[in-house]
Amino acid sequence: MSNFCREVITLQLGHYSNFVGTHWWNLQDASLSYDGEMAPSHVQSDVLFREGQTTGGHVTHTPRLIAMDLKGSLRTLRQEGSLYDAGNDDTSAVTWSKKVRLRRTRFWKTWTGWIEARSSAKRICPPGLSLRARVRKPSRKKCSRFSAATILKLSPSTGAVLSDTVNSQLARVQKGYRLEGSVKVWSDFLRIHLHPRTVSVIHQYNHDGETHRLESFGQGEALLQGPVLEQLEDKLHFFVEECDYLQGFQVFCDLTDGFAGLGSKVTEMLRDSYGGRGILTWGMAPVSHPDTTPMKELYHVLNGALGAVNMADHSSFFCPLTLRGGLGRKPPPPTAFPHLNYDAHLWYHSSAVLALALDALTLPYRLKEDSVPMWQVADSLAMSGRKVVAAFGALPFPMMHGGSLPDALSACADELPWRPLSACPEAAAGRCYGQWATLRGVEGQRLVSSVAPGTRPHSRLHGLRSGEDVLEAYIQSFYPSSPLALQLVSTPSMLTPPFPQIFSEALGAQGFLQSRAPPPGSRAPAVSSAPVLTSLQSSPAVGSWLSELHRGASALDLHRVAPSFLSQGPEMADYKEALEELRLLGRCYRDLNGGAANTSSEEDDDD
Repeated sequence: MSNFCREVITLQLGHYSNFVGTHWWNLQDASLSYDGEMAPSHVQSDVLFREGQTTGGHVTHTPRLIAMDLKGSLRTLRQEGSLYDAGNDDTSAVTWSKKVRLRRTRFWKTWTGWIEARSSAKRICPPGLSLRARVRKPSRKKCSRFSAATILKLSPSTGAVLSDTVNSQLARVQKGYRLEGSVKVWSDFLRIHLHPRTVSVIHQYNHDGETHRLESFGQGEALLQGPVLEQLEDKLHFFVEECDYLQGFQVFCDLTDGFAGLGSKVTEMLRDSYGGRGILTWGMAPVSHPDTTPMKELYHVLNGALGAVNMADHSSFFCPLTLRGGLGRKPPPPTAFPHLNYDAHLWYHSSAVLALALDALTLPYRLKEDSVPMWQVADSLAMSGRKVVAAFGALPFPMMHGGSLPDALSACADELPWRPLSACPEAAAGRCYGQWATLRGVEGQRLVSSVAPGTRPHSRLHGLRSGEDVLEAYIQSFYPSSPLALQLVSTPSMLTPPFPQIFSEALGAQGFLQSRAPPPGSRAPAVSSAPVLTSLQSSPAVGSWLSELHRGASALDLHRVAPSFLSQGPEMADYKEALEELRLLGRCYRDLNGGAANTSSEEDDDD
């Protein structure tokens, strides 16, 4: 490796977490450079991707990933994958003038997902889309997943093979694709190959149907034994043993169903088996469930409360990620973003928003230079037992094309540009124990103001001489006495298909605001990248969120309203102990002056 690499292993536990994870991995794949075609990235891909080899000797790059889901959640995706099939190396090849071989594999790429095609040349293609296949040619670039630089289009009329670069072809079709009506499960829009040891299916429970559903915390806890435990340990040992310097694990786990119990046991096992490694856990919750009932809503509250306190206890830090207004049974409206037109109740959309935020939130420990290890990120936030943090994001960051960072921040006036990503309101009066801010994607824009010598700057921000100083001064104007760490990365998140086009028409192709609206009748350009500003915070507001979670669970008489929840575990004594731990965890987030926080929720918690 050209750079020292601290490897990370990712675990995705649950169907919604796999939705978010699929978008997240697609973003990582889109940012990889193909044979020098794209500008070098500041992100070190080897942190997340492992290098392998097919039986035919072709170099592959697959995620260090373990994805767990229920029976029926994969549809056409094969659990063992297809990348290392011997059949992929036995097919005949067609050569062209540049010595690139076209291989017919079992997967043909269409813009509605990877579709398994077992016939030799059968077309499986929606109307208006032509058949496309990736062409693999030898490459020594470690960051390329397929070692590919060309897409070939097969013309239905002449059979001619037309070549084009991957990214120009993607840009051409990006305007027209729409997957909102066709995505049913996360594998429908997975664009990368997975390692045969990645996917783990839990056959005891069904993804669909009325019976054998993984709905309660106790069911999930009981799963981590027998074959499920053996499979997980086998997969973990495989990925861990090939790492030179494992810095830790990032865990994406569903928070409102039985996977909350499984995630609690998995994080406990990671802590016991890999002590000293970072464990950053992200609890995922959709805005709504398609088949919810009043009883299931009760379960969601209970699972969320137990999952939060247990995963926080076993992790370096725990951060809930959701676009819900709250985790209660009747939450406020979903989070709205000024320049996003997304359907909050559509998992394909909401998971894309969270994945875009995660792409910036996880940057500090994935950079080639100035990388900060997981444990250091966690230690800067999870102090004095405060192991729950809240996330915020400006998606996209509102910056004018051709403008400057001081201009963009000054335009935000007296309001921070980010919105809640954890169902947690921002702390009032600048009270914050610690904060980590990341701005990425301002490539090509001015980070400082071009003030002529001797000219008085428009504001304090316009007089600073570096982008880091500008961003730091702006955030500290809201949090004047709070510890702050920040990173600024110029390269953006690349939004190629199948990322949904959910952006306002006010944005240009690079995600910046345009000074002029598109002419009437014209179509706005597809957004192919976006600047993003995120913040991870430990503040008294997190204590209010935990107290609200505690009150919601404590107010329920389980013997009367949800006896089946206890019948599947945990025991009543364990349940009460967990709620007490949740209450005490909320009390850790006291006012910075040592007194009770100025919120009614925390006052009620003390009574």
